[in-house]
Amino acid sequence: MIEHDTIELLRECDAGIRTGIGAIDEVAEHAQGELRALLDGYKREYGAIQDEIRGVLHSYHDEGKAPNPLAKGMAWLKTNVMMALKESDGEIANLLTDGCDLGIKSLSKYLNDYAAADERAKDFARRLIQLQERQREALRKYL
Repeated sequence: MIEHDTIELLRECDAGIRTGIGAIDEVAEHAQGELRALLDGYKREYGAIQDEIRGVLHSYHDEGKAPNPLAKGMAWLKTNVMMALKESDGEIANLLTDGCDLGIKSLSKYLNDYAAADERAKDFARRLIQLQERQREALRKYL
């Protein structure tokens, strides 16, 4: 059970990171100056954690998990519609703050669902939650 929960929690973390990086990629070209630099920094932080997670998943002979295609498509549609209607740093911050909130809730749920996961996997999930909380806080000044 421990190995199963560990792998599943790591896979959900991987999917969440892919979603977060994808969201940043979708809006970064519309961001200006300081916000653009902020987003690039968070993207690097997500990437560093993702590399660690993928290393652990590789040791379990697992390739990770792609984000849900339907959720990814809906996020892409919402982002592009909102950017077409109002391209601004405030709108970017609004979209990404919503994404952080979703990520925090999802990862918290997965920590509960996969309670038998090893401490290393739980630590990755907690680190991602903390990263999203910091990102959400940093984006507030653009709202």
